Amino acid sequence: METINKGQIEAALLASAYSYASYRSTIDTLLGNNKTTGSNHSEDMLQHTRMNVQRMKRLDKTTQLLPALEEQLNSIRKPQTWLVISEAWCGDAAQNLPYLQHMAAVSDKIELKIVLRDENLELMDRFLTNGARSIPKLILLDASNGEVLGEWGPRPLAAQTLYLDLKAQQLPYMEASTQLHKWYADNKGQDLQAEMQLLLRSIG
Repeated sequence: METINKGQIEAALLASAYSYASYRSTIDTLLGNNKTTGSNHSEDMLQHTRMNVQRMKRLDKTTQLLPALEEQLNSIRKPQTWLVISEAWCGDAAQNLPYLQHMAAVSDKIELKIVLRDENLELMDRFLTNGARSIPKLILLDASNGEVLGEWGPRPLAAQTLYLDLKAQQLPYMEASTQLHKWYADNKGQDLQAEMQLLLRSIG
């Protein structure tokens, strides 16, 4: 976690953010016009986005939350905004966003909002990971004033360790990506949920 003061998130930015449903709908509309989010609409980026839509569709249907996490989510008393920095072409975002959406849906005290990284670089640069603009990045906010309560991302710790190891091995992109997404498939959101339990406990 970065040591700089994260302060508050501006209300205007939150007001313009996507809901999960509108984020998904926007991606579908862009793909219909052979585009994705951001400025790079190459075939590679479009293919990443198409794969991510399929990942999200699958996880929307199959995600199951741990009972202990559901209990914890239901115990939240002060309204929170969960702001996620994302992009449609990001595989890690597609693997984690559906779980975050399911978590937010458990509690009427949580509202999930999504903004695009490349349209909000000033925000992104307040939440770097080891100096990098890594996504997804979840920022937990006090809904009453936009104060930052905590953050998570861009991926569960075990997946981040794997990613750094694969990067150090200088594997071809597709081989490294296959191994990382296999980790997600095998893990079924267990590590993400455990880390969210710790994060929620830490902010009270």
